[in-house]
Amino acid sequence: MSEEPMRPDGSASTDARLRETIGTLLDSREPTSSICPSDAARAVGGDDWRGLMDAARAAAQELVERGEVEITQHGEVVDLATVRGPIRIRRPRD
Repeated sequence: MSEEPMRPDGSASTDARLRETIGTLLDSREPTSSICPSDAARAVGGDDWRGLMDAARAAAQELVERGEVEITQHGEVVDLATVRGPIRIRRPRD
């Protein structure tokens, strides 16, 4: 996968910022911890975070495809395409 181009103002796209933020949040926690997509949406979107929830879930899915994270529900790895309801994002477990 190629990197996304920078926006004209030189900043990263929202999608890229969400992916980076997911990684940063996970790296700042214990290896066994997980985050909610809303954590990344809040960090990137501030007061307007709710509008970024779909993008945060999509960013998590892209990180799943890269092998960087897993998406879970009730502690079990799930497929984002078929799961309904709240999810968590974590680093892959051995």
